[in-house]
Amino acid sequence: MATIVVNDIEVEVGAKENLVQAAQRAGIEIPHYCWHPSLSVVASCRMCLVEVGEKSHDGTITMLPRLMPACQTAARSNIVVRTNTEKVKKAQSQTLEYLLLNHPLDCSICDQAGECYLQDYTYKFGNAQSRLNEPKVQRLDKYHIGQQIALFTDRCVMCTRCVRFTREISGTSELQVVNRGSVEEIDVFPGNPCDNKLAGNVVDLCPVGALCSKDFLYKKRVWWLKTQNSVCQGCSTGCSIHIDQEKDRLYRLRPRENPLAQGSFMCDDGRFGWKYIESGNRLLAPRIGRLRDVKSTGERSSARELAATNMSGSHWSGSSSVQQVAAESSNEHIAVNELSRTDPWPATLDATRHAIDQIVAKSPERFVAVLSPMMFCEEAFLLAKYFESLSQKIMLALGPVPIVGEDDLYPKRSNGSPPAAGNAKFAIRAEKCPNRLGVQWVLKHFQREVISFESVVGRLDDRSLSGIYIVGGYPGPWLDDSLLRKFEGLSTLIVQDLLISPLTDMATILLASASFVERHGTVVNYAGLAQEVHQAIRGPADVRSDGRLIFELSQRVGLYDAKAIRQEMAREIPALAGLSSELGSRGIQLLPCDEGTSVHA
Repeated sequence: MATIVVNDIEVEVGAKENLVQAAQRAGIEIPHYCWHPSLSVVASCRMCLVEVGEKSHDGTITMLPRLMPACQTAARSNIVVRTNTEKVKKAQSQTLEYLLLNHPLDCSICDQAGECYLQDYTYKFGNAQSRLNEPKVQRLDKYHIGQQIALFTDRCVMCTRCVRFTREISGTSELQVVNRGSVEEIDVFPGNPCDNKLAGNVVDLCPVGALCSKDFLYKKRVWWLKTQNSVCQGCSTGCSIHIDQEKDRLYRLRPRENPLAQGSFMCDDGRFGWKYIESGNRLLAPRIGRLRDVKSTGERSSARELAATNMSGSHWSGSSSVQQVAAESSNEHIAVNELSRTDPWPATLDATRHAIDQIVAKSPERFVAVLSPMMFCEEAFLLAKYFESLSQKIMLALGPVPIVGEDDLYPKRSNGSPPAAGNAKFAIRAEKCPNRLGVQWVLKHFQREVISFESVVGRLDDRSLSGIYIVGGYPGPWLDDSLLRKFEGLSTLIVQDLLISPLTDMATILLASASFVERHGTVVNYAGLAQEVHQAIRGPADVRSDGRLIFELSQRVGLYDAKAIRQEMAREIPALAGLSSELGSRGIQLLPCDEGTSVHA
C-alpha cells in the first residue's frame, strides 16, 4: 500500500484510490458533488480542489502551483495533500457561490433539506451572504421525467451523476444534458422517460434536491425519520438497505453501501415493493377454526361480545383482530379504546400444540411441516428443531421458491440485451425470496436432504397426509387455485402467514405473523453472504413476530432473542458455523455448501 500525507497526517491507501478516498481514511472531508465511487470520474463540479505536492527523498516538499481536483488525482506514494489552506478555502467558497447563483432559496419546502450536500457544504465551506443582485434564472420543473421521479430543474448543480448512472449502471441512457452554458439542464428525449428498473437510484445519487422520489415527496421531514439497517427481501441478491420510519410508520427504503452485496444501489422492485406491509390484506390476529365456520357462528357478534369471549378463556374465534371487528360492525360503532381485550395467543398456541400432538401421537409420518424460503435462519431453525423434538418421522419440506423469468442483468446494451458474461454491474435475481439457501442448510442439517414442495403436493394427491404446518410470508399470492384445492381435505391445516389469502381462509388454525421490517434475524443470499436483518417498526398489536411465535410454540423458557438463537444454530449446523461471530454491517461470507443447495423432489 502507498503512503501519502494529508494535512500532516500519514495514511496508507489502497490501489486505484484517489485523494478524496485517501482523505477519508485520515478522517478529513474533501467536499465533492460529481464524484461517486461507483461512477466514472468527470471532475466537473470543481468542489474538491486541493493543493498537491510531492515529497522528495531528501524530505523537501514541492507543491504544484495550481489546485488539483482530488477526485481525479490518484493517491500514490510520497504525495502531500493540503485541504485547509487559504487558497483551498477561497476556491471552495467561490465554487459554492457560483453554484448558488441561480439556486432557489426553497430549503423550507425541499425534500432534500436535512440531507443536502449543498446545505452542508455551504455551512462548512461557503459564504453567509450572496453578492448577486440580479434576478435568478428560473426553469420549469419536470414531473414527466419518470414515473417515480420528479426533476426540480432550478435546484440542479449539473454534477451529471444521474446521467452517468443511466449510461454506466443501468445502460438505458434516458437522462441527458441538453443545451450548453448557463442554460444547460437535465432532460429526457420525448417519449423516453427514465422508467428503467433501477431508476430510483438517481434520487439517492442526486446531491441536492433536484431529483426527488414521487413516492416520498412532501410526506415527511428527514430529520424526524429513524433509520435502521436491514436487507431487501425482494430477491435472492439481498441488497443492503436503510429502512426509514417514524412512529412505526414506514416511509422509504434506501440502498446501503455494501461491496459484498450489490454495491451502492438497489432496484425499484425492492425500493417500492414494501407497500404490502401496510395493505388492507394484512392478517391482524390469530384464529382458531376455518373462516367459513367462524363466520357461520359469529359473524354478527359484536366486537364487545368477541372480546368477552376471549376473556372467558375460550378459543379465539374472530376472523380478525378486535380493531377490525369494530371497524366492520355496521350496526355498532364502538371505540377501540372502550373494548375489553385479552391476549389471543396463549389459547391459539395451546390449540396448535394440541392439534399437532394428536396427529404425531398416532402417525407422525402423516404430518408435514413446510418451511418458507421467506423465513429467517433463526426461525427455520427453531421450527425444525421443535418438530424434530416431537418425532423424527415428521417430514420437513422447503416451501415454494418463486422464480420469475430470468436474472435481469445490467448495464443493458444499446439494443436492450444483457451485458456480456462477466461485465454485469447489477443483477435483479429471478429467485424472488431472500433466504432459500439458509433455510435449505437448516433442512439439510435436520433431515439430511432438502425435500421440495412438489413432494408435499404429491402426498396431498395420494391423500397420505393428515395435517400440515405451512409457513408463508410471501408478499403476494403464492399458491394457485389448483394447488389450493388439494388442501381442502386436510383435517388439520395450520397456516403461519402475513396476508389474507384463500389458504388462510381454509386454515383450521391461523397464526398471524410479521413482515421483515417487524422482525430480527439472519438471511443468506444466493452467494452465501449472511446478513443481519434488524427490526425497524413494531407490528400490529395482535401479531407475533415469527421468531417469538415459534419460540413460544416450542415452550422454550425466557424471551426470544435472535442473537442467542443464532449462536445456538451456529454451534449445531456446520454450514452456519460462521454465524457465531458478529455479522457487522456488511455481513459474513459463509463457506459454500454444495450439498445444501440441492433440492430433492
